[in-house]
Amino acid sequence: MTTATSFDPPAVFRFAPSPNGALHLGHALSALTTYSMAKRLNGRFLVRIEDIDTVRCRQEHIDNCLADLAWLGLTWEEPVLRQSEHFKDYAAAAGRLHDMGLLYPCFATRQEIADAKIPDAVDPDGAPIYPGLHKSMTPDEARARIAAGQPYALRLDMTAAMREAQRRLGSTDLTFQEIDGDGNTKTHLCKPDRWGDTIVIRKDTPASYHLAVVVDDARQGITHVTRGMDLFAATDLHRLLQVLLEFPAPLYHHHRLITGVDGRKLAKSAGDTSLAHLRQQGITPAQIYDMVGLPRPA
Repeated sequence: MTTATSFDPPAVFRFAPSPNGALHLGHALSALTTYSMAKRLNGRFLVRIEDIDTVRCRQEHIDNCLADLAWLGLTWEEPVLRQSEHFKDYAAAAGRLHDMGLLYPCFATRQEIADAKIPDAVDPDGAPIYPGLHKSMTPDEARARIAAGQPYALRLDMTAAMREAQRRLGSTDLTFQEIDGDGNTKTHLCKPDRWGDTIVIRKDTPASYHLAVVVDDARQGITHVTRGMDLFAATDLHRLLQVLLEFPAPLYHHHRLITGVDGRKLAKSAGDTSLAHLRQQGITPAQIYDMVGLPRPA
C-alpha cells in the first residue's frame, strides 16, 4: 500500500449524475464525498450530466440536479459537460475498437438472450452472461440485416479484447488503483471477462455507459473517479477499455452505499425521498452531512 499526498498538475474530480429523476441521499453522499476529496487535495471539481438516454433524461431533471448541488453548497467549473452533445466522440471510440476487430453486431432480443442463457452464468450485476448468439454470424449476413433496418447493438469480443490488452500491457495482469479517504492506495486485479461480451453501443442509444464514461474521463482529464461500491466491478471493464483506447488510468475511490430500511440501495426508480423534498421539509445542508454520515465542513 502506498500513500498519495500531492498531485501536480492539480487532481481533477467529477460528479456525474444521470438526469432521469430526482437526486436523493445516495447522490448527496457521492457528490459531497467527491467535493470533499477535491477540496482536501486542492483539486478541481467538475459536474458532468450523463444523459445518453435521451428518452428518460429531461431538462427539468438537469435543472433540479444543479439546484440541489448548489443548495448543498457545491461549486463547480463551467461549462458542464453533457454527454448528449458528444455522441460522435463515442462513435469514434467505438470505431477504433471496431478497427481492431474487437466489436461485432448483435441482433438478439432480450427474450432470445434469456431463452438461450447459460444456467448460473450471470455478470456482476446479475444479468445473464451473453450466450454468444450471432457472434459467429458471417459479415455478409450481418451487413444484410443492418441494411434491412434490423436494430442491433455492438458487443465487445471479450476474449479478443483481453488478448489485445495483455499484448499492450506486456502482462496478463490488468489492475486499477483504489485510493481511500486518507490518500492510501491499493492495487486491485481486474477480471473483466466475468462480464462476458458486454455491450459497447446499445440498440436504443448511441453509446453504452461503459464506453461513454471512459471517453469522458479521458476527455476531461479526470484523475480521481469517486463513485459508489455498486460500480466497483464495472471498473474492471473501464480499465480494459482505457487500455484498448490508450487512455490514462485514474485513481478510483468506491464509497459505501446508503440503504433504505429494507436494506436495498436508494434509487430514483423506487421513488426514494429526494433532496428537494427534504429541503421543502426544512432540512438544512448541514443536516444532510449528518444524514449521510459525513463530517460537516469547517
